[in-house]
Amino acid sequence: MEFALVVLVVVLALSFDYTNGFHDAANAIATSVSTRALTPRAALILAAVMNFVGALLGTEVAETIANEIVDLQGSDNHLALLVIMAGLIGAITWNLITWWFGLPSSSTHALIGGLVGAGVAASAGVHWDAVVEKVVLPMFLSPLVGFTLAFFVMIAVLWIFRRASPSKTTRRFRIAQTASAAAMALGHGLQDAQKTMGVIYMALLTVGWASADEGIPLWVKLAAAAAISLGTYSGGWRIMRTLGRRIIELDPARGFVAESVSAIVLYFNAFVLHAPVSTTHTITTAIMGVGATRRLSAVRWGVAKSIAIAWVLTLPAAATVAAAFYGIFHLIFG
Repeated sequence: MEFALVVLVVVLALSFDYTNGFHDAANAIATSVSTRALTPRAALILAAVMNFVGALLGTEVAETIANEIVDLQGSDNHLALLVIMAGLIGAITWNLITWWFGLPSSSTHALIGGLVGAGVAASAGVHWDAVVEKVVLPMFLSPLVGFTLAFFVMIAVLWIFRRASPSKTTRRFRIAQTASAAAMALGHGLQDAQKTMGVIYMALLTVGWASADEGIPLWVKLAAAAAISLGTYSGGWRIMRTLGRRIIELDPARGFVAESVSAIVLYFNAFVLHAPVSTTHTITTAIMGVGATRRLSAVRWGVAKSIAIAWVLTLPAAATVAAAFYGIFHLIFG
């Protein structure tokens, strides 16, 4: 039974990673596609490749997910695996709901909400200090930083190129967006694929199939990188339309700034703070920031409001679904 549960956890985790890829594909490429810097197919291939590379660049975020959210050490192996399974199903369910409605919600917060909800339902230990410090605070601070930094960088770009030829400037920024989209996709792989690694690693540590001294097994890294890349390549057109066109009509310069600022925020959180931040929140608010330099009314705040509501609901909604599934699993598996 234990072997079967571990296999099921790995399958669910990679399924979540796949849904994360097509759910968040828009994060990296929506702006480049909407400004016609890249064709949709070229953008998806670029994002898939850079997602794979980014997933292999570090394990700091994965370690945070595995060790600092839910405390399953000392728990019965059976119970611990059910908690992880329920958390994954809660996250996948919320990802699919928001994808269906075209809302760019956070896969990161869906996963963490799912783990916390299942952990509470199972009376397992939850590291609330770490949840607040590395999840809740970044949930509010990263969007603020993304919006503010994008706004002022865009102001600087407008001033620097104020006398340049509009057609030449547009053409150059359209070319530059290839680099900024790649940087954003790299950051997405660095952040989001590591969360799946962390969940699988947590399950392996629970049953003694991995060692904390040896770190995350190579096959886990490769499997997570491949799953998120395949998901990204399959695309997320519903959310791409929301990010690329419904919030604001972007030009290449604004698209370049939004992607570049988002990538910087993602790298800083991954390498310096080791915090699992939301790529969705970061790019969405960066798009709002560059859009606000045109005029505040240029941003479609009604769409932004719907997105914000989805953000706020993500943690509790995923937690509720995960807690319900834990109850079902407990009845079935005992």
